[in-house]
Amino acid sequence: MNQPLIKLEEIVKTYYGAGAPVRALRGITLDIGEHEMTAIMGYSGSGKSTLMNLLGCLDKPDSGSYTLAGYEVMALAPEQLAFLRNRLIGFVFQNFNLLGRASALENVTMPLIYAGIKSRERQRRALEMLNLVGLKGREHHRPNQLSGGQQQRVAIARALVNRPRLILADEPTGALDTSTSHEIMALLQNLHREQQLAIVIVTHENEIGQHCQRIIRLSDGMVVNTEAVKNQLRAIPAK
Repeated sequence: MNQPLIKLEEIVKTYYGAGAPVRALRGITLDIGEHEMTAIMGYSGSGKSTLMNLLGCLDKPDSGSYTLAGYEVMALAPEQLAFLRNRLIGFVFQNFNLLGRASALENVTMPLIYAGIKSRERQRRALEMLNLVGLKGREHHRPNQLSGGQQQRVAIARALVNRPRLILADEPTGALDTSTSHEIMALLQNLHREQQLAIVIVTHENEIGQHCQRIIRLSDGMVVNTEAVKNQLRAIPAK
């Protein structure tokens, strides 16, 4: 395995509400390599979403250790976590999370505004990323003028625009048909290979997991199996 970008040791997360406490994660220990494409799989309630939130520095565990690119996440203040998210992590969501009244170009530039990048450079980098994901010529289309697959490509361009080292994709094909899902997986595989990114995909679909190099399976908040994908499926890009 590559040098770990992510290192988790004995991660515990419990939610407290009106009823009995819910132990969402029960001592998760795992490494994810610097340039590894990994799937996290499990049934509903297995802890996938909680783990994704922790990996994305959107939440902190109750106990344990999380090291991301050499930073000990548990020791960071909220503003430091925000900086880490913006500079190191790109997020891709099932339902795209695009601004409906903004163009593709404007959606992709958003993270650069928060990073304090000047307007001309924002435009240049956003156009570069839209071209990279196959959307040249559609820069000024709004989401309602794009197909579901094209909207997800905009979301992927937005995730890439700050040049992160890690992409976290939460059910990235969950709102797409089978053919479009294969196109998106082909795009993610190409980006993983060409951009040397670490990509972590949360999915409940076994076929999507087979496009990755490794599958980590969760059940009841614990890692129950980690397997290398011997015959990694290669999605065929759309022509």
